[in-house]
Amino acid sequence: MSVQVNMAEAKARLSELVSRAEAGETVIIARAGRPAAEIRVVSHQARRPIRPHRRIGALAHLGPVSDEFLNMFLGPDPAFDPDKKDLF
Repeated sequence: MSVQVNMAEAKARLSELVSRAEAGETVIIARAGRPAAEIRVVSHQARRPIRPHRRIGALAHLGPVSDEFLNMFLGPDPAFDPDKKDLF
């Protein structure tokens, strides 16, 4: 089954139209009565996979950061002695 809606209606009912598309309907968005776009489901294969590594802010362009590298900074410092009076 196919349904055609105008731009203003699509903007107001976008969530509902996406749900209908996920259910298998073809949703066509029209501008001035002419079809302009189509809402359809993205196949599971085309969806972007979850990345196994995290990227950190300004260094994201350098690539993924391994858990071992993060643990060097996030773990406890073995050289720190909380009982030591003179820290500086």
